[in-house]
Amino acid sequence: MRRATLGLGILLFLAAGAFAEDPSAPLVLDVWPGPAPGEVGSIPAEGYIDEQPPGVKRLANVSRPTLTVYRPAPEKDTGAAVIVCPGGGYHILAMDLEGDEVAAWLNSIGVTGIVLKYRVPRREGTPPDKLPIQPLMDVQRGLRLVRSKAADWKLDPHRIGVLGFSAGGHLSAAAATRYGDAVYPPTDDVDELDARPDFAVLVYPGGMENADDPENPVARVTPGTPPMFLAHAGDDQVSPMNSVGMYSALKKAGVPAELHVYAAGGHGFGVRPSDKPCSTWPKRCEEWMRSMKLLGGS
Repeated sequence: MRRATLGLGILLFLAAGAFAEDPSAPLVLDVWPGPAPGEVGSIPAEGYIDEQPPGVKRLANVSRPTLTVYRPAPEKDTGAAVIVCPGGGYHILAMDLEGDEVAAWLNSIGVTGIVLKYRVPRREGTPPDKLPIQPLMDVQRGLRLVRSKAADWKLDPHRIGVLGFSAGGHLSAAAATRYGDAVYPPTDDVDELDARPDFAVLVYPGGMENADDPENPVARVTPGTPPMFLAHAGDDQVSPMNSVGMYSALKKAGVPAELHVYAAGGHGFGVRPSDKPCSTWPKRCEEWMRSMKLLGGS
């Protein structure tokens, strides 16, 4: 009996080791080596909450930012990577609709999808119409952290982008236009790396209509802003003029950009298929990425 128990224990140990080393399992990394900088006030415990409409996993009260790394099949891997920023009005994060499901789509086209769990809700002292500084810290650090892992993960450090939805689209736009801003004190060698994304994909982004606001990412576009792909539905309550304004600023600056405003789709469609025209945006985005040589090729 003792020998049988010992043998079973060894088998379980080996099985556990094989599971831990399963290359198909996502890798979860802390964004920060210690407590995240810029924390103010008191935040309740992290957890999922029930809100309407149903069908979306909403994560609230994030104080420990993470990156969840989903790798494509080795035979499809293009060496490109995208940090995905879920939306949720800087209040919650739509982790499945605009996170994990997006990473799965990216994997299908040979791209490493990396879901950023950034800090929400807005911390004390952040006006409701301004970009919270903590998520910008998290995405900048996330970009640097991914670049620091490029060799280990066999990624091209010059094909690392951001993709965001709604508030996550606003955050991705900020990452693409404020990469030179020192928004947090350096913590280690990772922070010596470049925080500039090589491209950005904004899907129904908000918070960018006021062109006179100097904090608006649209107002910060320069010729050094990375190329962008933008998608929006014309009947979205978050006005498509957010995307139109960004596209216009990019064109004026000479930055390559592509914009799709679909007749119907509303807000929050993610990558889920539907009978609405907006559900074709992932294919259009893949075509754009190929045309920009972001998926490899000459």
